[in-house]
Amino acid sequence: MLGEAAVLFQIAGIGIIVAMIHTILKQMGKEDIAHFATVVGFIIVMIIVIDEIADLFNQIKSVFLFQG
Repeated sequence: MLGEAAVLFQIAGIGIIVAMIHTILKQMGKEDIAHFATVVGFIIVMIIVIDEIADLFNQIKSVFLFQG
């Protein structure tokens, strides 16, 4: 349970950091770099989510394919 909460906090932390970077870059007039930073943050979060989904499927597979 603690690991699941850690993943949520990690994703939230990445979101906050990316939002701050986006805002700072946008105020500096570098909107193209700000959008690139947002896309990179989104890709990082998607990698984390895909990894967690893969772990979930492996746990489900081990439960239903356990023959004893």
